[in-house]
Parts: sequence; C-alpha cells; structure tokens
Amino acid sequence: MKNLKLAIASFIVLSIVAFAPVLTEIKSQKTHISFFSTTPVEDITAHNYKSVSKLDIATGKVVFVVPMQSFEFEKALMQKHFNSAKFLNTKENPKAKLVGSIKDISAIDFSTDGSYEAVVTGQLTINGVTKDIEEKASFTVAGGSIKLDSKFDVTLADYGVAFEKGKPAKNIAKTVAITVEAEYTK
Repeated sequence: MKNLKLAIASFIVLSIVAFAPVLTEIKSQKTHISFFSTTPVEDITAHNYKSVSKLDIATGKVVFVVPMQSFEFEKALMQKHFNSAKFLNTKENPKAKLVGSIKDISAIDFSTDGSYEAVVTGQLTINGVTKDIEEKASFTVAGGSIKLDSKFDVTLADYGVAFEKGKPAKNIAKTVAITVEAEYTK
C-alpha cells in the first residue's frame, strides 16, 4: 500500500513538472532610464530608477513602464517644470510606456553568454501620445542575467511638448537623448 501511494505521488509530481509551462517571461531587477538635453543655455540630466520592465525571451515581447514623477534632477526647479501641466503634465499622464518586440528574436541565444545587437519595434507612449518607434538595443547575456542597453533620441514635439517662445524654448532642447539600461534575471 505504501509503495502504491508513493508511486501515485511520484506520478503526480512528474506529471506536473513535465506538463508545466516553461516560464519565459523575466523581469528587470534593475532598470535605469535617463535623459539628457543640451542647449547653449544649460544642460539638463534626469535619472529614473523606479522604472520596471518585462522581457519574454521566447517571443521577444518587451514592456517598460516609467513612472514620470520619479525622474530626479539636479535642481528642484527643473523637476517642478518637468512635472508641470505646461510640460509633461505628470499628474494627468503619470506613466510613460513602451510595448514592443525584438525583431528577429531567433538571432539572440538567451541561454549562451555573449553580446547581441537587435532592433526593438513597438509603441512608445509619453504625455498621453503614442508613436511607433524602431530603435537599436544591445543584449548582453552573462552568468544567468540579461542586460539590455539602448540609446535613442526623442523629439519632444512628437509627444505634445513644444515651446515656441520664452525661457523654456531656450533652455530645453527640441530633441532629448534617452538612455535605457535594464538587467533581467531568470
């Protein structure tokens, strides 16, 4: 009787393990988004360490969610302007989001250490405006973790942020450089 119970329990455990879905979606434990704006008047840099990201290594789907009020500036006034209704209106639009996918996911071997270049396509939403994007990204697989790095430019007017005159038009670049760093662990 004991052996029959043991055999049944073993069968159930092995069945669960054999038919369990393979987990391919991983989360970033460390995500850093920054931007840089340069003008003759001043440079502006902001950092966000509260962003989150998911990556499905089987399908190539990638998602980033960026809480806009979590950007940190060197000057409090810059942060106040950034969050204001005249700029990014972060109370109305508290998050930026990228929903995309890696083109040619089969060219990246997430099980083998190495560096891989890829293109990510998708939709980027900032300030309540969604635009299609296509940007290059680097993936580094090492010791069970996957690092994603990307640098690209965003034209503010494309997302409803434009200044024609006054101090903001001189102090803020029309295009800002975005840097994305994410580290995923299985």
